[in-house]
Amino acid sequence: MKKIRVVVVDDSAYNRRAITRMLEELPGVEVVGYATNGEEGIRRVIDLTPDLVTLDLEMPRMDGFTMLRILMASSPVPVIVISSTSGDEKVFKALELGAVDFIAKPTTIISDELLKIQQDLHEKVQAVFKLNMARVQKGSEPAPSAPDIALPPPAAGSAANIDVVAIGSSTGGPPALQRIFTAFKEPPPFALVISQHMPSGFTNAFAERLNRSSGFEVREARDGDEVIAGRALIAPGGKNMLFARMGEKIVARIVPPGQKDRYVPSVDVMFRSCAEQYGNRMLAVVLTGMGNDGALGVRDAKRMGAQVVAESEESAVVFGMPREAIATGLVDRVVPMDAMVREIVFRCGLMPRFG
Repeated sequence: MKKIRVVVVDDSAYNRRAITRMLEELPGVEVVGYATNGEEGIRRVIDLTPDLVTLDLEMPRMDGFTMLRILMASSPVPVIVISSTSGDEKVFKALELGAVDFIAKPTTIISDELLKIQQDLHEKVQAVFKLNMARVQKGSEPAPSAPDIALPPPAAGSAANIDVVAIGSSTGGPPALQRIFTAFKEPPPFALVISQHMPSGFTNAFAERLNRSSGFEVREARDGDEVIAGRALIAPGGKNMLFARMGEKIVARIVPPGQKDRYVPSVDVMFRSCAEQYGNRMLAVVLTGMGNDGALGVRDAKRMGAQVVAESEESAVVFGMPREAIATGLVDRVVPMDAMVREIVFRCGLMPRFG
């Protein structure tokens, strides 16, 4: 099997050694070089043509953002950002510039705590084998906006037959979700609930970022938040989001992950719980991501009457989650990201499908 050749870019000598050691414990991975700043990193990438780059964001001389911009314009390569939680907003900027994923450093100081990221690092490096390189190469380009959706007023169009749209995503998910959310210039007549694989400390900043660019309320879910039309609730990093009925209301319940939950926030858990409350008034959407989270939830959702849509291989950064969902034979339609918003509003009974 072809080895994954990696260049490690970090201004800390300790971090470079620790990341190199963790990477080389993974069979099939070889660290072929390192750099102490973005300027040196670009030279290493051009000279060594690696399959993957791990990148710190705050470095002297040239920071990670500048390196990403130049790299994606001249020599596109998969980049995993390894950043401290203190730079959460910066992580999402890096994803917009073309980084395929990120890993949170457990501390901002140099210490052995860094070694705690080993399992996460190994899983995300292995996902490089499954990356859609065409999507990586387009990462630094401004993503074409999804078409703006002008929803018909209640009196002019049929009432929505979907009360909640539940979306699951992982690698490549943040930019995909941003494209969907920014297409709505006014609050939709349905609620949205989202489980995006993300560590704790990042989802609040992600929700705030989406809230600034969306035509409706987006927030990190808190235990007891009501699920209502025109609001999007994002499962907190490191926790699962369930739903429960309280009188006439349906509210989010935020709970610790179970021992068997490999991916957190769990899409399977969210889909199942959401379907229990909404049945055929739920639409489940599986977006880009590694692994198989969502496939079991799709089975549960369909059994309870929900509709299911999955992102197609042509637009997914990693086709793992959509592929596993499609393999159930229960997905109603597979569409690329460019058509996803229109498919959602069509499924919600708000306008005819185009294309």
